Amino acid sequence: MKKFLPWIIIGGALLLIGFWYVNVKNGAITVSQAVNKEWGNVESAYQRRNDLIGNLVKTVRGAADFEKSTLEAVISARSKATSITIDPTNITPEQFEQFSQAQSGVSSALSRLLVTVERYPELKANQNFLKLQDELASTENQILTARTRFNEKVESYNNYVLKIPRKLILSEYKEKSMFKAVEGAEKPVDVEFDFGN
Repeated sequence: MKKFLPWIIIGGALLLIGFWYVNVKNGAITVSQAVNKEWGNVESAYQRRNDLIGNLVKTVRGAADFEKSTLEAVISARSKATSITIDPTNITPEQFEQFSQAQSGVSSALSRLLVTVERYPELKANQNFLKLQDELASTENQILTARTRFNEKVESYNNYVLKIPRKLILSEYKEKSMFKAVEGAEKPVDVEFDFGN
């Protein structure tokens, strides 16, 4: 029995290393799938906003004397944002920046639209418009929540795959980017109500 003891110890050690290896690989899949799920939630929130913008534009178009250029800016920004798709399993920082800039363009155009609406009392009183405006505000909160949860999952993922010793066997798992504030977001928003024009 004593002559088999070293082989039993080596076999047991190899078995433990094998279980650890499988556990690390399965853990990487779990955290990666969590990131993908949260990215899907982010995309769903942005899609909801894009759908609402379509309805908002139709409602605003009903105001005959509404500024055409403001509406066109919203439609253009929405079109650009919906044309950018990202594969969450292979997000590059450049793709992420492009996506963030496109979504920022939608937010900016939408803000200009809502500020411009202040000049139109009949539009502000329109129940459909007011309901859409409330839904957009709610959707912006959902987007913020989805982005925050996505960042939390990315942090967990990055911590899992980048720490040693797991990093040594998870070389195929690359660090993922988080949502960051767009450039200039730290500055206060300058809102002007120019009723003279």
